[in-house]
Amino acid sequence: MNSTRERVRVSCDGVVREVAPGGKVILHPGESITLPPRLYHLFYGERGAGRVLCGEVSSVNDDAHDNRFKTPAGRFPKIEEDEAPIHYLCTEYPKA
Repeated sequence: MNSTRERVRVSCDGVVREVAPGGKVILHPGESITLPPRLYHLFYGERGAGRVLCGEVSSVNDDAHDNRFKTPAGRFPKIEEDEAPIHYLCTEYPKA
């Protein structure tokens, strides 16, 4: 994309749609959307529409360099450990 004024092509359950910059795509229960890489986006449940459970699945990336946020956000919460970890988070592996 060259401009923030360009329409964006997204795929909703295999059906390609064009969305205006800043536009909304409203999904119903069971629906999914595929976004192009490097597209700023925001997911939320509409107020008064009931409970919402949503998740995001990304292609493989480097958490330290591939994620950009309009408003800075922490990727993982700080954990105060009270015993040695059984499994490491992706950013906790010992240096080789």
